[in-house]
Amino acid sequence: MELSSVQNAKLSPKVLLKWAIVALIVLVNLYADVMMYMNGDIAYPILDLVLVGVGVYVFMNKKMYAQRYAFPSVAGMTAFIIFPLVYTLWISFTNYSGAHVMTVEAAMNYHLQKTYKSEGGDYAYKVFTTDNGEHELLLTQGDKAFKLEQAVNLNDPKLLAKAQEGKLIDANLVATNPSDVKGKLVPMKQLMSLKNVLKSYVLHLPDSSIKLSMSGLRQFSAQSEKYKRLQQGEVVDGYEVDSKYALWDNETKQLFLPNMETGFYQYADNKGVLHGEEYAPGFKVNIGFKNYIKFLSNESIRMPFLQIFVWTVCFSAITVFGTLAIGLVLACLVQWEFLRFRGVYRVFLILPYAVPSFISILVFKGLFNQNFGELNMFLNTIMGPIYGAFGLEWSSIEWFTSPWPARAMILMVNAWLGYPYMMILCMGLLKSIPDDLYEATAIEGATPWINLRHITLPLLIKPLAPLLIASFAFNFNNFVLIQLLTGGGPDIIEATQAPAGYTDLLVSFTYRIAFEGGKGNDYGLAAAVAAMIFVMVGLLSLVQLRLTKNSQMQG
Repeated sequence: MELSSVQNAKLSPKVLLKWAIVALIVLVNLYADVMMYMNGDIAYPILDLVLVGVGVYVFMNKKMYAQRYAFPSVAGMTAFIIFPLVYTLWISFTNYSGAHVMTVEAAMNYHLQKTYKSEGGDYAYKVFTTDNGEHELLLTQGDKAFKLEQAVNLNDPKLLAKAQEGKLIDANLVATNPSDVKGKLVPMKQLMSLKNVLKSYVLHLPDSSIKLSMSGLRQFSAQSEKYKRLQQGEVVDGYEVDSKYALWDNETKQLFLPNMETGFYQYADNKGVLHGEEYAPGFKVNIGFKNYIKFLSNESIRMPFLQIFVWTVCFSAITVFGTLAIGLVLACLVQWEFLRFRGVYRVFLILPYAVPSFISILVFKGLFNQNFGELNMFLNTIMGPIYGAFGLEWSSIEWFTSPWPARAMILMVNAWLGYPYMMILCMGLLKSIPDDLYEATAIEGATPWINLRHITLPLLIKPLAPLLIASFAFNFNNFVLIQLLTGGGPDIIEATQAPAGYTDLLVSFTYRIAFEGGKGNDYGLAAAVAAMIFVMVGLLSLVQLRLTKNSQMQG
C-alpha cells in the first residue's frame, strides 16, 4: 500500500501537467534553435539552449528551490547584457559589414548557382493555349523546332508556388514541326504574367546534354553551370586544392578561390596565388585586431572619435549641472511661502516633463529653423537694428550648419527637457531639510546665499549624488535627442573614413558607422568602437564612483 501511494503521487495529474508543460517548452525552443541554425545562426541557438537547459534544471530540481527566484533576473542579465557585450566583442574581430554578410558556404553556393551561355545557341519561343486550357511551348532555331514532351498548365498553382520559391522545374523537349503545334498564340501582354514560371523551367534537348533556360523575354538559351565545386586534395591545372570552398570556372578554365583575409572570392593562378578583381558577395572572416588597429592608427577615424568623446563628456557634464542649477532654483522659488499661486507655477514648470520628448524635440527643430524659425525671426528683428546702429550687418544664426551654434542648440533643448526632473527631485529633498536650521541662521542674519551654500547644498548633494551619476550616464547615451534634432551634423569634413559630426555623441557616432557608412555598413568597426566606448565609460564610471565615495566619507 505504501509503494502504491508513492507511485500515485509521482503520476498525479499535477505532476504530469508540469512535465507536459516543460516538454512543450523544450520542444518549441529546440525547433526554434534548429531553424535558426539552418539559417546560418549559431550564437542565438547556443544562448537559447543554455538558458532553457539551466531553467529546466533549476525549476525541476527540488534542491535548486532557492535559485528559482534569482534565475529570471540572472537569465535576463545574461540575455540582454552579457550576451550582447560578448557578441559585440566577437563582431569587432570580424569584417562583418554590409558587403560581408554571408558565411563563406553561402557565398560559395551563390556562385554555384551562376550560369553562362554555352554552345547550342539561342532558341526563339512561343506559347500557345490549347482548347483544354493547357499550354504548348514551341522553340525554334533555324529549321529545327522543339516542343514540350507534354503540354502543361502554366497557371497551375503548384507551378506558381515552385516558381515563387525559386525551385527549378525540369522538362523534356521533343522534335516537332511548327505546323503540328495547335492552339491560340498567347499575346505579349498575357505572356508577361507567365514570365516567372517560364524562368523556372530547365528544358532538356533530346539526345543531348544541352539544357535550355530563359535568357530573354523572347528566347531560351543553352546555359551551363559557370562553376563547379572542387574537392580537397584534387589536382586541377597543376594545383592541389587545399580549400573545401574552392571552385573551378567552366567558362574561363580558371581556379576561383576564397580570400580568407578580405572575405571575397578571387581568381587564382595554378600556384593558388590570388589576383585581380574581388567578386561579391563578400563573406564574414575573422580578421583579428585589424578593426582596432584601423581605429587607433587611422587619423580620419581617431581624430573625430577623440573630438566626439570630449564633446560627449562636456555635453553630459554641462547638462547635468545646468539642469541641476535650474531645477534647484525653481524648486526653491515654488516652495517660497510668500509666493502666490505656487501650485499653478509647479504645474506649468513640470509640463515639459509630461510631454513626450520626441514631440518637444521636433517642435524645437522647427523653432530653430535657420530660415523660417521663430527664434531667428525674433533675433533678426531685435539684433538687426542694434547692429545697424553701429554700421554692422546682422546675419541669421546657422543653428544646423555651424558647429558651435549647433552644440549650443543641443544644450538649450536638453536643458529644457531635463530641468523638470531635477526640479522634482530637489522639491522632494528640500522638504526633508528641517526648518529649524533656516530659523537659526535667520537669527544670526544669514543671507539666502549663505543658507544655500552652507545648508541647502551640503544636505542635498549626498542623496543627489547617485541620481546625478545616473543622469550623467543617461545623457552620455542620449541618442534620441541627437538623432531627431541634428542627426549628428554638421559633419566633420576631416572624417573621411567614418561618418562623424560636431554634435555626434559616442552612441550616435557608433550608430552612423554601423548604418550610414558610405562604403557599406561597417558593423565590425562599429563593434570595435563600441568596445572602446565600453572600456572608457567603465573607467569613467569607476572614477565617478570613487569620487562620490570619497566625498561621502569626508562628509
